Amino acid sequence: MTGVWGVLAVPFLAAATLLVLAGAPKVLRPGDLVRALRSTGLPAPAAGVRAFAALEVVVGVAAVVAPSQVTGALVAVLYAGFTAFVVRALAHGGVLSSCGCFGKADTPPTRVHAALTGLAALVGLAVAVAAPAEPWQGVGAGTVAGLAGLTGLVGFLAWQVMAVLPSVEVRAVRSASTRRV
Repeated sequence: MTGVWGVLAVPFLAAATLLVLAGAPKVLRPGDLVRALRSTGLPAPAAGVRAFAALEVVVGVAAVVAPSQVTGALVAVLYAGFTAFVVRALAHGGVLSSCGCFGKADTPPTRVHAALTGLAALVGLAVAVAAPAEPWQGVGAGTVAGLAGLTGLVGFLAWQVMAVLPSVEVRAVRSASTRRV
């Protein structure tokens, strides 16, 4: 894994994996995303949300299995749409508790959330422009294990920043920092 793909593999695979992890719960429980979309004035039938969530899962799986210009472009378009929605939610003052990203009330929209989804869109665009010809050729088991570990770590940290960090109250941070050991 050399060149552009060597640099983009981990963030691209993390973004693709998050599509799967965020899309799957919304296929089963679209309610929070339906409410989030409606709170910003966007139409949101539950069947449409389920179909979109299924598309997220399919694109995410395809992007992990076969990174290419097409999957890079699809990842870029999805994340650009997510970024636009988060920015809209911030501007409209809607979606006070959750943007519905992970299929439950856990992800309030923030500027950092918009920045991360925007960055994921740019990574997808970069893969679309400079897709690897044969991304998995010559990749050994050790490299796959390392990629999986790094991808999981980056995805987990992105989820923490989007879903957990916004719910941490300043009081909790202050009380933890003032405790004596």
